[in-house]
Amino acid sequence: MEQTDGAFSRTEMLLGTQATDILRRSRVAVFGLGGVGGYVAEALARAGVGALDIVDNDTIDITNVNRQILATRSSLGKYKADVAAQRIKDINPDCAVTAYKLFFTSDTADRLDFSVYDYVVDAIDTVAGKKQIILSSKEAGVPVISSMGTGNKLDPTLLTVADIYTTRVCPLARVMREMCRKNGIERLKVVYSPEQPKKPRGAKGGDLPGGDRIPGSVSFVPPVAGFIIAGEVIKDLTLKR
Repeated sequence: MEQTDGAFSRTEMLLGTQATDILRRSRVAVFGLGGVGGYVAEALARAGVGALDIVDNDTIDITNVNRQILATRSSLGKYKADVAAQRIKDINPDCAVTAYKLFFTSDTADRLDFSVYDYVVDAIDTVAGKKQIILSSKEAGVPVISSMGTGNKLDPTLLTVADIYTTRVCPLARVMREMCRKNGIERLKVVYSPEQPKKPRGAKGGDLPGGDRIPGSVSFVPPVAGFIIAGEVIKDLTLKR
């Protein structure tokens, strides 16, 4: 349905009518609705993307409040996918939102048809899940962009767009480079930071499986990564056509 109330008129002034029409006809999948993905979904909704599939099995926890756009005192305990869907519809009632409360792995990959998407965003934490998102996107011939680590980082100005094989420093990017090599993935657009990770100072959350400490995070790094990713999606869908 075409927006006639002027909600996206400022976007149209900048991108043009053809571009906003393309966004209105586009369907984008966002995997992960946390500190990065929540802001990706927010920006895409406010840009007038016509259909958003959002995938996240987590509920909102008190420790999310410091950085995640979906996390408020009133949303604690609710599924991120449900909160995001409601928020997107409040921003753009014409957006077709499909919410999946799903932990995405190779075992659940058949729940989604990647061929229907114009773009896929990987903003999840698990390497196995990221691998499956990337492989499913490549198999379907759909462009994909992947978020690398934003935890234990303090300088948002160092976040940059790169191919996975040119990344450095970022521990998650190192693991993803190896995964891509093993699976014959020749290129992968990512957003990452070459900033040396800070050492968490007495993290109260305990340890993760495998002995890794829960990373620290702040309100001004993951959102910037999310907005950069959304910008790349919008530019790739419109300006580069």
